Amino acid sequence: MNLVQVTNESIMIGQPLPFALRDETGILLARKGYVIGSRADLEAMRGRGLGFFVDVSESERHQKAFVGKLFELVREDRPLGKIAQAKLTTRDLGVNRDYLGVDTPNWLDLQVQGNRVLRDLNTVNFPDDLESLHTRLDRWSRRNPDGALFALFHLAATEFDLYSATHAMLVSVVCGLAAREVLEWPERDQGTLCKAALTMNVGMTSLQDTLAGQRELPTSDQRQRIHQHPQRSAELLKKMGLHDPDWLEAIRDHHSTGPGALSSRTLAQRMARLIQRADMFAARLAPRASRRPDPAAAAMQACYFDENRQIDEAGAALIKAVGVYSPGSLVRLANNETGVVVRRGANTTTPRVAVLVNRDGFATGEHVARDTALREFRIVAGVARHECKVQFNLERMLALTSGPASNRPW
Repeated sequence: MNLVQVTNESIMIGQPLPFALRDETGILLARKGYVIGSRADLEAMRGRGLGFFVDVSESERHQKAFVGKLFELVREDRPLGKIAQAKLTTRDLGVNRDYLGVDTPNWLDLQVQGNRVLRDLNTVNFPDDLESLHTRLDRWSRRNPDGALFALFHLAATEFDLYSATHAMLVSVVCGLAAREVLEWPERDQGTLCKAALTMNVGMTSLQDTLAGQRELPTSDQRQRIHQHPQRSAELLKKMGLHDPDWLEAIRDHHSTGPGALSSRTLAQRMARLIQRADMFAARLAPRASRRPDPAAAAMQACYFDENRQIDEAGAALIKAVGVYSPGSLVRLANNETGVVVRRGANTTTPRVAVLVNRDGFATGEHVARDTALREFRIVAGVARHECKVQFNLERMLALTSGPASNRPW
């Protein structure tokens, strides 16, 4: 990566970015095609960084796209004034919004919002910004839980840019589903749990992003910061004016909580255990520069059993809520097709699957849906991401996740 700095004035407001914006270390701040609403939003995105940087290779691609558009206008014999005013559109930049409807969340934008909120802790607006992020995430996970799971599992398992924000949002949604659909917690407790999951790692957000792209083992200084981050996260939240004792205790103990029944614990300790199991599960799904992600089924099995190899009550609640084969995970069917899970099923092992690769090993243009409760389409194995080279459009797949709720027995 060859970074060059760009001036704030050169970044256009209200139009799709022609290339990704990064900080001085290369951490992604905003994707190509992201629309910055105002100069204030741009300044908040910068946070405490030294400024905005772009990868030279990406800026070169932008230049080629712009030159290509000019040639196209010349070939069409457009007036010189029209050519002089040429601007790149979202379509020119390769950002496909064809499948985005007015009622469909833009998960890539939400990912960038989460990154900005969780990195920018030196502002009086942090509590309001956090509440706004939680509200959006909660609304979309309630309206279409399968779509929320699909988007976040997909993003977590296919990249490590914006890792910390994606991870926090995934853990928050998974915990929220378990508390709402399985454990049937009161609304207030569900909200506290989800916000605790979102903020569990604010004491090491930048470090998490760095570690995701780091091939070497953590240094002694990094290990110390990892060990201290639960306490530091709680202290930072208190400094920002957030004083809910259950919220703060859940964050402080989300790495130190141990095995045992949930019923014997305080509310804060129940939250800490749910966050701990979901945190571990989501971390196994996410890639690192140093390793590949685990298949979803393997990650689920790891959180299902506790430290004593007994069934963990919190882990079991997560599996009931999300499924053994969660939306966004890849599976192989009995008829030798490979597909991606798009919806949870009537039980944890029979989700609905969209076919990506047919039985002859060829990618499919149309993603035929399979009901894995039927014997001929039953799931025989999970598939790791690196074993399936087929790429798919996220928004198009999200259209397959909506519909009437499954008849789930819990």
